[in-house]
Amino acid sequence: MSVSVRIPTILRSYTGDESQVTAEGDTLAQVLDSLESSHPGIKARVVDESGALRRFVNVYVAEEDVRFAQGLDTATPDNTQISIIPAVAGG
Repeated sequence: MSVSVRIPTILRSYTGDESQVTAEGDTLAQVLDSLESSHPGIKARVVDESGALRRFVNVYVAEEDVRFAQGLDTATPDNTQISIIPAVAGG
């Protein structure tokens, strides 16, 4: 399945400054693997060493937070938009 992935400014150095890229995969995990093959280094900024989503990175599949869905196993239907959004802290 081909999906569109919105890339935050902080990760655009991995995508040649592109704000949106295309990736393949039936699940978020497969999409991240596809991103990694096209844009080496980006996956490590989204998932940690154990393969789990990083604590301060939010990922949405069609506007649904994957933490409240199936995480990396969340389905990514064809033409779905995925957004990677770094969490903002402050006070």
